[in-house]
Amino acid sequence: MTRRPVQDAIFQGENRLQGVSRRAFLRSAAALGGTAIAGQALAQDAAIQALIEQNQRSEFGQGFDSGSRTILMPKASLPTLSPATVEHTGQAIAHYEGIVSRGGWKDVPRAERLRLGNRNPGVTALRERLITAGDLDPNAGVSDVYDSYVEAAVRRFQARHGLMVDGNVRDQTLKALNIPAQVRLAQLKTNVVRLRSMSGNLGNRFVVCNIPAAQIEAIEGGQAVSRHTAVVGKPDRASPDINSRIVEVNFNPFWTVPVSIVRKDLIPKMQAEPDYLTKNRIRIYDPKGNELQPAQLNWYSEEAVNYRFKQDPGELNSMGTIRINFPSPHGVYMHDTPLKNLFGEDQRFHSSGCVRVQNVRELVNWLLVETPDWARPEIDGVIKSGERKDAKIARPVPLYWVYVTAWATPDGVVQFRDDIYNRDGLGPMAISRG
Repeated sequence: MTRRPVQDAIFQGENRLQGVSRRAFLRSAAALGGTAIAGQALAQDAAIQALIEQNQRSEFGQGFDSGSRTILMPKASLPTLSPATVEHTGQAIAHYEGIVSRGGWKDVPRAERLRLGNRNPGVTALRERLITAGDLDPNAGVSDVYDSYVEAAVRRFQARHGLMVDGNVRDQTLKALNIPAQVRLAQLKTNVVRLRSMSGNLGNRFVVCNIPAAQIEAIEGGQAVSRHTAVVGKPDRASPDINSRIVEVNFNPFWTVPVSIVRKDLIPKMQAEPDYLTKNRIRIYDPKGNELQPAQLNWYSEEAVNYRFKQDPGELNSMGTIRINFPSPHGVYMHDTPLKNLFGEDQRFHSSGCVRVQNVRELVNWLLVETPDWARPEIDGVIKSGERKDAKIARPVPLYWVYVTAWATPDGVVQFRDDIYNRDGLGPMAISRG
């Protein structure tokens, strides 16, 4: 019987134990002197967990998307931007050229919701697709059973395509599975050029927002020390490429509504809901600083673009409790948000160009680590107080907003994201969202 390896499900900074074979489990039990552990959860027994990890370390290599049993999940500590990324993306191009030369992969048919143990004719095609790109060990076979091997492979596929990692072949997962191999190869070739242009001396300590991935990384010493889910610009209000330095953090900020949002969003909103500004604590000021009432403006004209709209700090504020500032000709910034539910979506392209940051306090704590009088208790305290306060960063931190839709890292995992702004030149074929 082939031993099933524990799936190394390192993703978003968490280690998830996916499974271990019956044989490996029994060997572990025997090594512990035959204690009565069969009915206990493995993750709750530290001794068994240690044996599993030892077994994992001995079996797992660092193969490059190979068809061996070294099937790994993406490592959370590996940054998107690095010289190593350029090298391994080049290797991925050669690998995908081989896939394309052999005919690529066939489409996976839509099937009923698949559950562990179910049989479905479409599972055979799914297995073949996952094996071709290296997500499933070829030794798992091509039967029509949706077993734990297939589920683990689907999770790996989802992780490296930026989808919700749940092992279910939902619509977005199916669409990503059915993007042709030649399109993925073209993405890699386009993006290796971008990566080369950004692989110079970025600094020892910097922040990267990869826009298509809707993800932020805090990089220190060549490692991603924290990773944050982001919400970035809509396709018609794209987040720009940025090369700047983070200089300041605003706590409990006011929000001044940009003219573009006044024109595109606020005026139509006020036509539909005349009390919208009042409910959301947004004040109106004329050019002389005098406050006006909403009823004083003609909302069926563009008169409103001549006034300044300012939202009070607090729970309703569109920037939440934190704004991260950096010089930019585009007038964009990173910030908190009261709409935390958006971070749980596969498609996180909702903003008007700025970037919303999940777990923003963790990022701010890292940014201010060298700034006197701004340890974590002070950060938490000022947020809780609601007081408007600014913190100048002692040593400005380099910031890069980049557009990378395909890359490979030293763990041998090839990552893909949708070309949401159609900058790869591949059109709808490179987008799995629909």
